Amino acid sequence: MLLNTAGGVTGGDRLSFSAQVRAGTRLSVTTQACERAYRAQPGETGQVRNHLSVATGARMNWLPQETILYDGSSLDRRLSVEIEPGASLLMVEPLVFGRIEMGESLNDARFCDRIEITRRGRPIFLDATRLQGGIAAHLAKPFIANGAGAMALLVYLAENAEAVLPRLRQMLPECAGASLIGEDLLVMRVLAADSFLLRQSLLPALRLLNNNEIPRCWTI
Repeated sequence: MLLNTAGGVTGGDRLSFSAQVRAGTRLSVTTQACERAYRAQPGETGQVRNHLSVATGARMNWLPQETILYDGSSLDRRLSVEIEPGASLLMVEPLVFGRIEMGESLNDARFCDRIEITRRGRPIFLDATRLQGGIAAHLAKPFIANGAGAMALLVYLAENAEAVLPRLRQMLPECAGASLIGEDLLVMRVLAADSFLLRQSLLPALRLLNNNEIPRCWTI
């Protein structure tokens, strides 16, 4: 379980984490609570760098709780995963756009995110998100997010990815979708009005893909 004793990330912060999962082992990584990207000073950006290495026959579960963006925040985050043939990965990155219950709107914020998964040096999944300025107005557009207040990306890399896809699709709401983009690589995206509804979609999916196991802190 990862714990940020600063309580969040703000401009000028530099945080990094790395983990190596060796052959025949299983590692689950989560966070004690939601991460928070606080207001940053002009010209400053908080940086988060995470690197995972998964050996043949190993299993990595990367299951952080939500990252909440505050108005005025500036966050640059990157996750890189090196995975060997015969290894498996379950990864989720939930994101919340401001504290809806506080009436907060992201009128001026910056968020850059890059996720890269490679197998023996060859990229098999690459995803990049860049939001800047009036994020709330951008997400309110019908053909972008239709006013969604939260979203999540889930990646499942395992031999049974194709087999579980029909069951996964059956439990998803209309604002979510899942696709097989490789013979063993499944990708799911979810939009939700708020973090509570986002979890209602994520928890059944995580249980399905993780042998009915959820980090305890996700259910407290």
